Formats: sequence, C-alpha cells, structure tokens
Amino acid sequence: MAAHFGRLRKGATTTAVAAVAVAALSASQAPGVTTDDLGRQAAGAAQPSGDANTGGAGGGATGDSPYYTDLPPLKSPNPSPSASPTTGTTVSVGEAEAGIPATVLDAYKKAEAELRASKPGCNLPWQLLAAIGKVESGQARGGRVDASGTTYSPILGPKLDGNGFALIADTDHGAYDGDPAYDRAVGPMQFIPSTWEWAGRDGNGDGKKDPNNVYDAALAAGHYLCRFDRDLSVQSQMNAAILNYNNSTEYLNTVLSWLEYYRKGTHEVPDGTGTLPSHSSNSDPGSSPSPTTPATPSTPSTPSTPSTPKPGGGSTSPTPKPPTPSSPAPSPTPPTPTQTVDHLEDANTGKLTATAGSAFGTKVAVRAESKASKGVSKVRVRFTIIGDTDATFTGGESVATVVTGSAGTATAPALVAGEKTGDFTVRATVVGRVLGGLDYTATVTPRQADTLTRTSDTALTCVPGGEFADQVELKATYKGAVAGKVAATATLIKSADDATENDKGPYFKDADGKTIRTLTDLTTDADGVLKLPKLYADDATGTFLLRVNTTGGAVLTVELKVAAAAS
Repeated sequence: MAAHFGRLRKGATTTAVAAVAVAALSASQAPGVTTDDLGRQAAGAAQPSGDANTGGAGGGATGDSPYYTDLPPLKSPNPSPSASPTTGTTVSVGEAEAGIPATVLDAYKKAEAELRASKPGCNLPWQLLAAIGKVESGQARGGRVDASGTTYSPILGPKLDGNGFALIADTDHGAYDGDPAYDRAVGPMQFIPSTWEWAGRDGNGDGKKDPNNVYDAALAAGHYLCRFDRDLSVQSQMNAAILNYNNSTEYLNTVLSWLEYYRKGTHEVPDGTGTLPSHSSNSDPGSSPSPTTPATPSTPSTPSTPSTPKPGGGSTSPTPKPPTPSSPAPSPTPPTPTQTVDHLEDANTGKLTATAGSAFGTKVAVRAESKASKGVSKVRVRFTIIGDTDATFTGGESVATVVTGSAGTATAPALVAGEKTGDFTVRATVVGRVLGGLDYTATVTPRQADTLTRTSDTALTCVPGGEFADQVELKATYKGAVAGKVAATATLIKSADDATENDKGPYFKDADGKTIRTLTDLTTDADGVLKLPKLYADDATGTFLLRVNTTGGAVLTVELKVAAAAS
C-alpha cells in the first residue's frame, strides 16, 4: 500500500507504465524476496509519465490495494496519566495493541515535529502516521529495526509483473527493491521506487533516503499526506489525504479507527515486541495472510528384511537399522544490542553551566553497558531536556537521539542556553528498554557585565525645576567584549557612601508622570548600550549622584549638577 499506487483487478491487463499498481499479500515469493512475518506485501502505484509529482491527484491513487484489516480493540487503551520517570513517555499496562515499538514511535513523533516546523498549516498528528504504519506494515513488523531505525530485513511487496497485479516495469534498476525487472513496494510505509524517488526524505540525518528506514519513511509519508496545502485538522481534507495514500473506503475507515484508538492513548514498548496483525483485505475472512510452509513429506518406510532361516530351525533377526537423526532445532534468535543493555553510566560529563544565550562548554555523555559493564554499541540513547527552561540542543530541539559508538558511548548535541535562568534537567534513557535513566542538572546564569562606561563625556547639568538636556547613555562590556542583554538598575543615591535612594534632587518620571528615583528591569541592547530616560530637577541645588549596577558586578556612578543659571 504504498503511497498512492494501486493494484489492478486480477486478470486485468495493462499496456503502459502509466497504469497504477498496488501492493498485495502474496502466497509465493521469488527467491531472495523478504517479507514480514505475516507475509505482508504491499505496493504502491506508478504515476503516469510526466505526472510523478502530482501524486495521482487526478485519479491515480490505489483502487483495491490490500492492507491489514485488523481493527483496534473496542476497549480504550486507557493509559496511566503519569509519565515514566526514566523515559518521560506515558507508560501503560493497558491493551497490547496500544503499544508501539519505541524506535517506530520516536520516528512518528519526529516526523510530526518536522512537519510542524516546515508545514505548520498541515497540522499533521503523529497518530495518523502510526495508524497508517499499523495498516501498512504492522509498525515495521512489530518494531524489528536496528538502532538507526532500519528494518533488519527489507519489507518488500510482490513483483508488479502483471500476474495478478499491475504491470510496472523496473524504474530504479533494483536500487530500492532489489528487482531489476519489476518494481516492488518497499519499507514500513510501502512506497514503490518511482514514488520514493521524489517523495523520499532523510528523517534520521544520516545523509541517505532509505525507504526501509522508519525515520525516513515516516517523514516521507508525512510530507506525502501534507501535499496540496492540506489542513489535516479538517476532517474532509484528512480523508482526502488518506484516500490519496490508498483509494479505498475500507482502507480509510480502518486507518481512521486506528487513529482514534491511538489518540485515546498509547505507550512505547521495546523494539521487536509489537503486536503483529493477522488479517489482510485480500485474505479469506478469518484467515492469516502468512504464506504457509508445506509440510515436509515423510520418508517412506523401508520394507523389513525377511528373516533368514537358521540351519536346524529358527531364524536370524535382521540387523536393526540405526534411527534417522532428527533435524536440529533452530537456534534461538540472538538478542539485539538494545536487549543486552543493563544500565547507563556517566561518561565523564563535566559541570553543565552557561550564561544565558550562550552554548554550554560541556556536553552530556553516557555509556550503555551490559551486566558485565562492557560498552554496548549500536544502541539508541534519548536525551531529553526537562523543566521550565527555553534551553535547547543545537538545532532548537528539546529531544535528541544518538546511537552509541563502538565503545558504547553516546554524546548529546551541544546545549544552548536560552534567556530563562536557573536549573533544568537533561535525562538520558535507552530507547526500547525500560531501564533507569541518568539525570544531569544544568544551570543557566544571567548575562553579565564587568565594566560600565559613559558613551559621552559631556557634563550633565540642569537648572532647578528644569530638565537635563542630555540623557545618560552607557555601554557595558564583559572581559572586553560587548555585554548585550544584561540586566541593570539605576538609582539616584544620597551619597557615595550611602546608596539608599535620595528623596530630593534629580528624578525620572514614570508612565503617569510621577516622580521616581529608582529604575529596575533595565537591559542593555545587543550592542551593550543602555540609554536611560530623561532626567528632571526639582528645586534643590547641588551635586547629585546616579548609580547604575549590572549583573556581574559592573558599577558606574555619574555626577549630576543642579545650579541656578548665571545672571
């Protein structure tokens, strides 16, 4: 059921590549073709020549493409309202169907976040991708993906060779589907090569667009659904997007059923443990779409050798035939790297401190270890920023997923402090395992200045009852560099030794014109400049002092003189 390609009725013929094709479950496969455990095969359809980027908007969508027809349980998943202390993801022991493999779920949510930024008007919910992923491939065969999100073996549809399916000659020289003669649908979201060629995306940032990678496929499906400036918060437009993915009312209803189910609640389960569907739209009711394996014919029994008469009577027994050795039991599937992780250890992460608006000099680093305290490579570690903060990882994200290297170490992207000061937490957890995580406290300190100077040396004078002609303008620096966005206060003080607010002499005015002699919530601009409001004088004469302080310890005292005009 690849995006937008359909299957022709069985027995139909086609004479042009423009014919649409669809995926299907096939009971037989050519040598080397890999299917999922349920024999799942789905394909999409080719676009007419010269119309590939329209996505079949003019009627090229699938007509009767097969798909998984399993429906969600009637009972709501009803997840626990609390979040896991280790992963930050809602955890539930509800219906098994509500569980989505961790890496697959992460891919759907990342695709939603990317579309929210690049196409905010689309309003794509990740639950829609989960619903389509369930119907198309059973969530990548229950989450059988590696640390980077790539399926352990390709999910391929049948040959679209006109034998019960549409005829689509090879368009990719076998690059995506391994078939140099005919196209096949590929991957967790079931795209055929000609569609993937323009719809493919790099969702995991590895520089490749791989239809067998759940991050790439989920992002491609999201962009596919969001074409034509659709707003998926409008039901009619969501329906149109789903029907464009597979033009079948039954398909639409099945996807919408899973969408509603996932919206009521879901939780992540370890990779490889997802619930697999068992029914297909082109299977007999109640039958499994799995191809059956013919039973091994039994070896015909060997006729018994007649006994040889012994001289003098009796007989000799035939030599007993040694028993045929039984076939060895299949070896158990070895555990994935993620399943061997026992705990996370800190990997020499230093103190996490930064000034507001700057990058942290230290990165969070952890090591995934087995029970024997050996590093485990190829494990996905999720780093999550938690707390009341606007700090992010490089790139503006609050969640980052990193694959451990050969030593089992994963290092988070650099942290960038926002404008909010104070502490927050960076939590590291293993994707696909319910293990205790590691929490790191990070601190954002206010911007600082260590020096204040006036930008002019003009004397500040005024007559009683008048106003100062010049406004006080200052420039802040920190270690010789411009100190922008630094907080400051300005107070008209009584004397150099008494910093309490003066009750006479020069003053500022508030928005209502009332006299004030202390200004708070001042901030230098991006160039470190602070220009104070206009100053006024009452009837007192003499020399008065204005003191300005910034975070970081910069202090400057400015003289203000009020004297009667010379006669």
